Amino acid sequence: MTEVSPRPAGPPGDRILRAITDDGAFRVITLSSTESVNAAIAKQRDHGAQGQLAHLFADLLTAAVLVRESMSPDLRVQVILQSADHKSRIVVDAQPDGSCRGVLLLPTPPAGVLDPPAPSPDVFTSDGALLQVARTLQTGAIQQGVVSAGGGVSEALMQYMQQSEQVVTMCAVGSLMKDGVVTSAGGYLVQLLPEVVEGPLMVMTERLKDFTSMDGLLAKGAAEPETLMKELLYGMAYTKVAERDDLRFACTCSPTRVAATLATLPKSDIEDLLRDGRLLDIECDYCHTRYEFPPEQLRGMLEKN
Repeated sequence: MTEVSPRPAGPPGDRILRAITDDGAFRVITLSSTESVNAAIAKQRDHGAQGQLAHLFADLLTAAVLVRESMSPDLRVQVILQSADHKSRIVVDAQPDGSCRGVLLLPTPPAGVLDPPAPSPDVFTSDGALLQVARTLQTGAIQQGVVSAGGGVSEALMQYMQQSEQVVTMCAVGSLMKDGVVTSAGGYLVQLLPEVVEGPLMVMTERLKDFTSMDGLLAKGAAEPETLMKELLYGMAYTKVAERDDLRFACTCSPTRVAATLATLPKSDIEDLLRDGRLLDIECDYCHTRYEFPPEQLRGMLEKN
């Protein structure tokens, strides 16, 4: 078995390991995402990311990173979890540079209701709920697939990999929380490669019965990437082919990007924004950074439009 080099002393941080068994049977990815999902949840906590919704948010963000690492490491991957009643969505992004972010899009409360109840998490894991995965190609084109999310995030992720990517995949994601803070989050993905034969396949199938849920592994501290990799591939020779420690929460918004989006609006819309002569205040849904645009800047966009 290939030994993974020990990590330097200090905070563990979020990490991704990728390995292939030496017999060419399996590709395995393990990751820890605790810090990334904590930072993303903190940005959404006042907008619904609490309790079981925060768990779903964390699991979906981890799932998006697994999809990107397994199929599209050089592409942006967006994963959307749509509720069964089609009124709520959780949207997460995983970028090629290791950054990730997410947003909860919940129903607008009725007028006068200041503290509406959050939707039940069950609407995201019941019949009718959908998981959509979209990859932005280098050309700008988007490839996407949609599967049922009724069985939860892990089950939906396996369905997507098998139906849309046509790769037999076993995986699980999970998170533990205490007092509203994620204490541990992560996941794994095992894919069958063309060289797999019946013997190793039977061994792996039996072994993965002990890894159907991440909760127990997270609770006993056995979900760190190196530990999880060794447990998944116990007794199998493997080679680590990649390691990343740049997984983190980061938003891609900026004054330049927001201004560029505004500049694409129809002339009539920009004129409407100018009508009251006040500062235009725009807030990013992902990180809630606020951007202000004075009337003179909007007039400049109007002249160029």
